[in-house]
Amino acid sequence: MHAQDLIRSIPVIPRNLVLGFLTAYRKVISPMYGDVCAYYPSCSAYAVGAVQQHGAVKGAALSAWRILRCNPWTTGGVDDVRPHDHFRYDLTAHGFVVPSRKD
Repeated sequence: MHAQDLIRSIPVIPRNLVLGFLTAYRKVISPMYGDVCAYYPSCSAYAVGAVQQHGAVKGAALSAWRILRCNPWTTGGVDDVRPHDHFRYDLTAHGFVVPSRKD
């Protein structure tokens, strides 16, 4: 790995830390609740997509807004994460974000 590759990896560290937490939540805690989300994808899957696309801060804000909307009085339905216009990263098989090799 070159120094330039290492420097390009630094901005995705917070994003991947949050994705690690979300992955653990989805594997350990989420199965205890079952399929209770009124929306598709589920709120935790939405959070993963939001953090992957928009980063840790904006992704967390989008996820919090989604969780606030997911309540017993909502009609639910399909609510996908809006893709980032200039997404310049690749995803690993486990959903973590890495710098794109195309640059």
